[in-house]
Amino acid sequence: MAAVTITTDRTCPRRRRAITGPRTEPTLRPVHPAVAAGRACPGRGAGRSTYLRRRIATVVLVLAAVLATAQAGVALGGSPHEAPGRAPAVAEVVVEPGDSLWSVAERLAPGEDPRPVVDALSEVRRGAPLLPGETVRWGG
Repeated sequence: MAAVTITTDRTCPRRRRAITGPRTEPTLRPVHPAVAAGRACPGRGAGRSTYLRRRIATVVLVLAAVLATAQAGVALGGSPHEAPGRAPAVAEVVVEPGDSLWSVAERLAPGEDPRPVVDALSEVRRGAPLLPGETVRWGG
């Protein structure tokens, strides 16, 4: 005949287990060292100190990753939040005899399309002719 009894595990007061089957003498079985020392209940997660250590280790690893990324950013060209250290270049051209707005624009912005420069110069000058010796400044 099978008997059912409820026993309490002495190493963990919250854990109860049902034993079914014929009554037998208790058998010895291997026990985890932490359970034997009374530090943890079997089947439960890690203790509070373990969680604290894991959190501290995670924070340290994340902080190290952030610092490594920042160092790489500085090494690769600085911070995008940094104010530019250079002022925009201002080009100056002295008008020579025979120059037109087009030739002046080509000298003010070499390698670029001169049409926007010509348009801006003609708008600022309001149709006034170029005079030899005149200095034309272009701030880009």
